[in-house]
Amino acid sequence: MGKKCISLLMVVMVVGMLVTTIDASQIDDVSCQEALLSLLPCLPFLQGVGPDAPPSNCCAGANNLNQKATTTQIRRDICNCLKPAASRFGVHSDRSTQLPQLCNISLSVSFDPSIDCNSVS
Repeated sequence: MGKKCISLLMVVMVVGMLVTTIDASQIDDVSCQEALLSLLPCLPFLQGVGPDAPPSNCCAGANNLNQKATTTQIRRDICNCLKPAASRFGVHSDRSTQLPQLCNISLSVSFDPSIDCNSVS
């Protein structure tokens, strides 16, 4: 019961920080805030505090975001949105690289704090 309360509190805090601290600039068809919210269910997995596999709603959000990333510019813009958030929220690089395989998707945008967004094509 205590873990569920802590998890819920963490989600509420993250959403609050996202809404107040992230620039909600429009990234063609997806805003930075929308990109971050799509991956919010992935946060416990990406931080290494959740289960060893991402939950289904995480994979659904990652897949949805991936489908919206239809051009190189959109993918780079999303990358430039996700990169600072990944650092801010303590995303583990090993977990972010496992996400596409575990969700069974070919992810075109990484949630990796060490990625060079200019290399995204």
